[in-house]
Amino acid sequence: MKIVAALAALLLSATAAVAQVPDLGGRKVVVVTENAYPPLQFVDGSGAAIGWEYDAMAEIATRLNMDVSYANSSWDAMIPAVSGGQFDIGMTGITIRDDRKEVVDFSDAYMRSEMVMLVRGDEARFADAASFAADPKLLMAAQPGTTPFYVGVYEVLDGNEANPRIKMFETFGAGVEALRAGDVDLVLTDGTAGAGYVASSNGGLKIVGEKLGTEDFGFIFPKGSDLVAPVNAAIAAMLADGTIAALNTKWFLDYKMGQ
Repeated sequence: MKIVAALAALLLSATAAVAQVPDLGGRKVVVVTENAYPPLQFVDGSGAAIGWEYDAMAEIATRLNMDVSYANSSWDAMIPAVSGGQFDIGMTGITIRDDRKEVVDFSDAYMRSEMVMLVRGDEARFADAASFAADPKLLMAAQPGTTPFYVGVYEVLDGNEANPRIKMFETFGAGVEALRAGDVDLVLTDGTAGAGYVASSNGGLKIVGEKLGTEDFGFIFPKGSDLVAPVNAAIAAMLADGTIAALNTKWFLDYKMGQ
């Protein structure tokens, strides 16, 4: 799988010597997330918040001796809230981008993924970005300000951010539900979430076309946060000792969404 294969690239980009992981002495840290991005973070059938990022953050907290609690936020409010210091860390599969670095600090990348086209399982009208763009009746779901939104605008459609073929949704999950219901015809997402939704759909969803690019995910912090270096040290150690590889296997190969 692409996520597992990309682990090698992240290992190569890590420092040769893993930095000493510090002890933060039980420091209380509030992590905000959206809980709408399986298998990274989501709420299961029992109401429990679970996922790759929860497991990773629990491991980071153990290694750093942090006392972590969680808060929930919509995507559009998350970066401003972390930037304003309302939360210590944000996690929701956030793509590391230069424009976002102007308002928040990022950890080192903990995952690399590729953008894919998620469609209904019986979709036969288009099979790639070019054939989607060629049919003006076809609609795309997106969250404003996200990487999928900008890829949809500039790599799939015509570069017009106000294109009426892009229907806006507050959460990623709402866009997927609109896809299932037939209200839109395409959701762009990274391969992690796409694979999770396909696995849980019983044939109701599939991925079509070629990959539309590569993106690295990181945790976000208020500018100047002293948590960035400790979290980076923990990520480097987890890459080096196979912990992140094990999480990838658990959530992207072994786990069956919806169970």
